[in-house]
Amino acid sequence: MAAGHISIGNLISEAVATIRQPRDTARRMLGLNLPPALLWQMLCVVVAISVVLGQGTLMITAGGVPFQSILLTNPVLLAALQITLLYVTVFAAYRIGRAMGGVGTFHQSLTLFVWLQFVMVCLQVLQTILMFVMPVLADLVGIAGLFLFLWIMTCFVAELHGFKSLWQVFLMIMVSAFAIAFGLSLLLAIFGLTPTGV
Repeated sequence: MAAGHISIGNLISEAVATIRQPRDTARRMLGLNLPPALLWQMLCVVVAISVVLGQGTLMITAGGVPFQSILLTNPVLLAALQITLLYVTVFAAYRIGRAMGGVGTFHQSLTLFVWLQFVMVCLQVLQTILMFVMPVLADLVGIAGLFLFLWIMTCFVAELHGFKSLWQVFLMIMVSAFAIAFGLSLLLAIFGLTPTGV
C-alpha cells in the first residue's frame, strides 16, 4: 500500500494481511515513513470511531439502563483515556524495547500502534454488525480479537526492534503490561476513576 494510493479497499486488504502476516505488514507500514502529524491525526480518528462504536454498543446492550460509571457516560473522557493509554503503550514499546537492545524509534512505534489500533477498530466494526445478526459469533469475535491483538502486537514489537524470538517479546510485553497496569490503576484510583459501579 503506497502512501499516495490509500483507499478503503486498500486499508481493509492490509488489515486482513496484518492478521495473516503481521511482520510483513509491519515492514510495509514502516516503509511508508508517514509524517508524525498525520499519525497523530490518524490515531485520534481511530480512537473516535472506537468510542462511537463502543458507546453505541453499550446503549443497545444496556437496554435503557443508566450507566453508573463516569467513563461510560462521558465519551470525551473515554477518548482521552484511550489516547493516553495508547501513548503510554507506544512509548513503553519504544523505550523498553531499546533497553532490551532493540533498534526501533518512537516514530516507528507510533506508526505500528496506530495501524494496530485501526485493525482492532475493523474487528470492532465486524463485532458490532454481528451483534445484530449472529450474537454468538459476535462474542467469539470479541474473544478472538484479544488473542489477535496480543499476537499482532508481539510481531509488531519484534519487527520494530529487530528481535528474533517472539516468545521472549511476548514475555516482555506481559511483564511490562502488568507493571504499567498497576501504575495506571493507582493513578485512576487517585482521581477517583475506579471501576466500582460499572
